Parts: sequence; C-alpha cells; structure tokens
Amino acid sequence: MRRSWVTAVAATALVAGCGDGGAPSATPSAAPSPTGTARLTVTSTAYADGATVPRRYTCDGADVSPPLAVTGVPARTASLALVLRDADAAHGTFAHWLVWNIGPHTTRLSAGERPQGAAEGRNGFGKTGYGGPCPPRGDRPHHYVLTVYAVDRRVPLAAGATGSDLLRALSGHTLAMGVLTGRYGRG
Repeated sequence: MRRSWVTAVAATALVAGCGDGGAPSATPSAAPSPTGTARLTVTSTAYADGATVPRRYTCDGADVSPPLAVTGVPARTASLALVLRDADAAHGTFAHWLVWNIGPHTTRLSAGERPQGAAEGRNGFGKTGYGGPCPPRGDRPHHYVLTVYAVDRRVPLAAGATGSDLLRALSGHTLAMGVLTGRYGRG
C-alpha cells in the first residue's frame, strides 16, 4: 500500500545551539553506512537540495514537517527510518525528527503527516515528533540534513527512543540511504 512521505523526514539529529535554549541531543554525528551500494533519492516539493527551508516548516512558521518523496528503495527493505539533524549546532548534533518503522512501500509524505504505524523518537527539544529548524537568532544559516534509511528489518525500539538509540539500531542493517539538505537562518 502506498503512503505519503513527509519532507520532515529529514530527521537525523540537531546540534545543541539550535533553537533558543534547546537541549543537546546525545545523537552521534556519524550515520550508519549502508551495507550495500544502493542510494535513495529524497526530494521535497517545498525546497530543493541545498536550498532554503520555507518558514512554514520552521519554528517561525507552522512548524510542520515538509512534504517528502523517496525513490530507489531496495526490494529487500523491511522498513524505512528518517533522521533530521542540524549539522551546524553549536554543541554537537541536535535532532529535529526521528522516525522509524515506516512502511517500506511508502513513497510520499504530505506536509505535517505522521507516517502511519511508525514510531517517533525524542528530539533535541525534549519532545516526541517533529521540531522544525530553529537556529539561534544572529547565527549564519544552519544546514538541516534529512537522511532516509532503507532498513533490512523493523527497528526494535519503543517510541520516544533517542537519536543515539536509533542510529545504533540501524548499524549493520542499512541497505541504502539518501539525503536532502536544507538551510535556514533567523537573522
């Protein structure tokens, strides 16, 4: 069954200077390497790779996840996972969105959509679910890296797990991955 994909899936982990007072996440900056050579293609109708994330998907707007599309999922994929992180956070990796056990046939997520049947982890803001880009005012624009993973199993984690927990669970089980990077600054 085809499901919608949210661009907010761009969720690995955000650095601890993201947001006004956001707590650092224990998410490591190293991502699991695919066990194969397959690459996923991750796109959004909201912004192109390397472009500015529209305000609607940030803490200054509606703070909803962006629409996402993914292609190139290997046939052996049992589930998908995504991590959205701030690559420029001041005190390490800061997670904005962590989602796993997304159906392997999911090709699209609409803006603000929570993938049906998937689990979400605790982000750097201390909440479960999506927390949009929110760099400190005055910083140069931060880079927000959304990574989608094709996984060879369902991830054995309960909802609310951390980015470190998720990346550990993906290690050795990643068949392919793809990245969508957006930029956002608050002036």
